[in-house]
Amino acid sequence: MKILVTGSAGFIGAELTLQLLHRGEQVIGIDNHNNYYDPTLKEARLKRFIHHPGYLHLRADLADKKAIEQIFESHRPQRVVHLAAQAGVRYSIENPLLYIDSNLVGFAHVLEGCRKSKVEHLVYASSSSVYGSNTTTPYSTLQNADHPLSLYAATKKANEVMAHTYSHLYGIPTTGLRFFTVYGPWGRPDMALFKFTKNIFEGKSIQVFNHGKHRRDFTYIDDIVEGVIRVLDKPAQADPNWNSDNPNPSTSKAPWRLYNIGNNRPVQLLDFISALEMAIGKPAIKELAPLQAGDVLETYADVTDLVRDFDYQPQTTVNEGILKFVAWYRSFFHQ
Repeated sequence: MKILVTGSAGFIGAELTLQLLHRGEQVIGIDNHNNYYDPTLKEARLKRFIHHPGYLHLRADLADKKAIEQIFESHRPQRVVHLAAQAGVRYSIENPLLYIDSNLVGFAHVLEGCRKSKVEHLVYASSSSVYGSNTTTPYSTLQNADHPLSLYAATKKANEVMAHTYSHLYGIPTTGLRFFTVYGPWGRPDMALFKFTKNIFEGKSIQVFNHGKHRRDFTYIDDIVEGVIRVLDKPAQADPNWNSDNPNPSTSKAPWRLYNIGNNRPVQLLDFISALEMAIGKPAIKELAPLQAGDVLETYADVTDLVRDFDYQPQTTVNEGILKFVAWYRSFFHQ
C-alpha cells in the first residue's frame, strides 16, 4: 500500500514508518521539523530510513493548505496515519494559539486531503488527556470526555468530532486512538522519562510533581506501533447496533471508531522513578512539588474493545521498557 504518515520524524511516526517499510509498504512522510525540541533528534530518527527505496520524505507544515493539497493530489495515498501535532499539555497552557494552527487547522487540511483523494482509512492520534476531569478509572471510551483540562486536550477532542463529521458526510473510515503516555527509545526530550534520565546522569535534581503520587498508564513505543498497524489494516465500519436513544460514544452509524491504546497497568510516578534509578544505577535527587495546572491524578486505559476488535493488548512492562530506553540513551548520548 501507499501510506501517508504525518509527523514521520516524530517519536511515534518514525517508529511506525520503520515498521511499515519493513513489511514492504510505500511510505510518504510529512514533517515540518519545528524546533519545539531539538531538531537534531528528528534528523537522527530520519537517518534510519530516509534513504530507503520505499520512503519519500516531504518537509511541509500541515497548516499550509496549498502544500497539503498538492501532496495529496500528487501522491494519492491509499491510507493515512496522522500523528503530527503540536504536543505537550503544559506548553499548550503557555502558547495556546500554536495548537490551533497545527492541531485544528492542520487536521482539517488532512481531512480535506482524505476526502478528495478518497482515502480508504484515516487513523489519527488522539490522547488520554481528553478524559480531563473524569475521575472514574479505568478510562473507557464509553465514558463522557467533554471536560478537557488543557487546550491540547481540547484540540484532540475536537479532532475526534471533526473526524466524525467527515465520516458521516463523506463516508471516510476514520479511527481515533487515544494514546496513554508513550515512552521508549528515541522518545521526546520534553517528556518526563527523558528529562529524568538526563538529569540523573548529569547529577541534577528532578522535579517530581504531585509529590510523585499520581499514576500514569505508561505504554511502550513498540506496543503502540503494533497497535496502530493492526488498526490501520482494519478500516473503521459503521456500527449497525448504534442507537441514538442510548448512544455509544466510541462508535457511530458512520464508519468512525475510537479506541484507547494503553498498557492497562498504571504505575505510580515514584515507582517509575525507582525503576529508572535501578536501570541507571544511580539515585535521583528529587524536588517534590504540587500537581501542575492541566495535569490529572491518574491515567488508566480500559482496552477491552481494542482486545476484542484486534486481538491485541500492549505487553511490555515498565521495568522492561525503561531498561530499553536507558540502553538507547547511553548509546545515543555516549553515557
